[in-house]
Amino acid sequence: MEARVSQAETDQQHEPHNLEQMLDRFELAERDEKTDQVTLGDVLYEVGRRSFAPLLLVPGIITLLPIVGDIPGVPTLMALLVLLVAVQLLFRAHHFWIPKFLLNRSVSKHKLDKAVNWSRRPARFLDKFLKPRLAFLTHGPGIVAVALACIAIALAMPPMEVVPFTANGAGLALTLFGLSLMAHDGLLAAVAFVMTFATLLFVYLGLF
Repeated sequence: MEARVSQAETDQQHEPHNLEQMLDRFELAERDEKTDQVTLGDVLYEVGRRSFAPLLLVPGIITLLPIVGDIPGVPTLMALLVLLVAVQLLFRAHHFWIPKFLLNRSVSKHKLDKAVNWSRRPARFLDKFLKPRLAFLTHGPGIVAVALACIAIALAMPPMEVVPFTANGAGLALTLFGLSLMAHDGLLAAVAFVMTFATLLFVYLGLF
């Protein structure tokens, strides 16, 4: 029992606690000098796969990043990751399983590094506003509501590739959800719910 508690504490300490720390993990994933590519598996290794919040942030940030998020097919792949993780959360998973073909998807280090560097300033700005509040939105039923909203986003992301700017809205919503759970910031979760509704509405209007 003590070993399991100790491992859980170690995992929690290893996890990033804000957006800038998440960007640090993206840079750590670039350490392998033998290749000019960074795989999703490399990023998730640095982030960890035991917590829902970082696993929401990864696809959120990737979809939101300039250059990287604009690559055709990336929003759909990130939607698959979100869908897998959110469904496993609803089934009370403690360690999230990701298929190998998804972990092996990669992007060039140059593109990732350029996008991460561009995102540093807005990340520092957003991190200043993170603080625990409206905790009911980030615990218990609140997490279930977040998971269901993320499933809705994931299911809508493939059509977003043909509706301009909506994929960026989805990436922002996922990023805000991840940050809200990470910082226990229910106000940020509320903003993410509004962003989710607005994005899904724009997708609907864009398609019909």
